[in-house]
Amino acid sequence: MVARLTLVGAGPGDPELITLKGVRALQQANVVLYDALAHPDLLQHCQEACEKIFVGKKVGVCQFKQEDINQLIVDKALSQGHVVRLKGGDPYIFGRGHEEIEFARQHGVQTQVIPGLSSFYSVPELRGIPLTRRGINESVWVLTGSNRDHQLSQDVALAARTNTTAVVLMGMTKLPEIIAIYQEAGKGELPVAIIQDGTWAQERCIGGTVNSILPLVRQHGIGSPAVIVLGEVARLLEA
Repeated sequence: MVARLTLVGAGPGDPELITLKGVRALQQANVVLYDALAHPDLLQHCQEACEKIFVGKKVGVCQFKQEDINQLIVDKALSQGHVVRLKGGDPYIFGRGHEEIEFARQHGVQTQVIPGLSSFYSVPELRGIPLTRRGINESVWVLTGSNRDHQLSQDVALAARTNTTAVVLMGMTKLPEIIAIYQEAGKGELPVAIIQDGTWAQERCIGGTVNSILPLVRQHGIGSPAVIVLGEVARLLEA
């Protein structure tokens, strides 16, 4: 028996947006550790005898610390063979995937990564927003709304001082801070789009400007998980 880990990107939510290679990995898994943002229908690709373990994190709820997940991966790989770690979006885009790969390798577990569609570009795209559009913008920054110390990333302030399109993941709890930074930078009329639960059946989205978006969020009850797009291309949102 070979102890091995396959890190699989599940895509943004819609179970049809996983790669064929990701599906094959699920079909061959002895154990699957899956996140909250991985669609449950994906587990139907697994063998009947496959052990399926939920290790997801949600806002305010964390059943497994990252260190516990790392150790669980190694324990299951050594005892049962092929472990698939199924992670929402792409495992290397704010997904801690590389931390899991490094830990597994340090303990003699063979590893493989299968990329997935990241929500940072696929979710806006499916709502009509091209993150790059000739004549509108020249760059895209993808940012986390909260760093490892649970503080707003300082890169948000840097983005606000440029003409880049900023895409913020895991940023809804920090949205008032983000908006204040953009207002201080004189970007009050900059278009903003927020897409909650992108590609899931319950998806909702709103569009506005830096100055108008907070009342709209409260009015429509928009929350996490959501993708926040700040930039001129957000004007192209198809609500």
